[in-house]
Amino acid sequence: MTKNIGIIGCGWLGLPLAEELHKVGYRISGTTTSEEKIALLKSKGIQPFKISISEDGINGAILEFLSTLSILIINIPPGLRGKGPKESYIEKIKLLYSAIKKTEIKQVIFASSTAVYGEAEGIVTEKTKPAPNTASGVQLLACENLFLNDEKLHTTIIRFGGLIGPERHPITMLSGRENLKGGNAPINLIHLDDCIGIIKSIIHHNHWNAILNAVYPKHPTKEEYYTKEALKKGITPPHYESENNKTYKLITTCSLFLINEYDFLTSIN
Repeated sequence: MTKNIGIIGCGWLGLPLAEELHKVGYRISGTTTSEEKIALLKSKGIQPFKISISEDGINGAILEFLSTLSILIINIPPGLRGKGPKESYIEKIKLLYSAIKKTEIKQVIFASSTAVYGEAEGIVTEKTKPAPNTASGVQLLACENLFLNDEKLHTTIIRFGGLIGPERHPITMLSGRENLKGGNAPINLIHLDDCIGIIKSIIHHNHWNAILNAVYPKHPTKEEYYTKEALKKGITPPHYESENNKTYKLITTCSLFLINEYDFLTSIN
């Protein structure tokens, strides 16, 4: 029986994920906040729904979208910048959670971030206690717990590292910058291809009720990596200050699922 999968948020990650899942035989529904994107989703075999979620309510046919799904992928980034959020991310997700509970959905994938670990130092795995120190990290952790604490839902949390891929790479913002700190810190990145591959593997292997750190297993220093990337692209490398020995965060996974079932597709190099 073909699984019906819904993706909330068909953007940089959600759209190519929807395309790939459709390609391998799943029936896919996806949401967008843009009227212009409806035709694009249709053209790629994705059943489109125009739905927007704010802390004040959900606009669009949310129950119609959710009602036929066996798996829901929640891919809504917090979008919180500065000292405080302009809108409560947790309130938005609570509204979505309430809508989910009115349906038969039992399996959820929630796209989170390694930001929930805050300024943890040393080797960081899924067993490391989260200690977020940003608005987005705090609210992501609260949203994770909202789903994980519901025993009637089978939720897998994916804590993605820094996202890179088409038209998205930190070096474009770092190029030419002077006196940066943290040059000896390891990078904790993951490519779009592997974000999609890991989600596909979770669905294929029915890997539910889990927390996964999704980060590429190699961790060159920021200075080494971004210098190399700048030279590769023919742009000015960033300059890092010299630093004394310091412990930095290196994010990895202790999950046997990732070790045994998933081979990374795309090198960050």
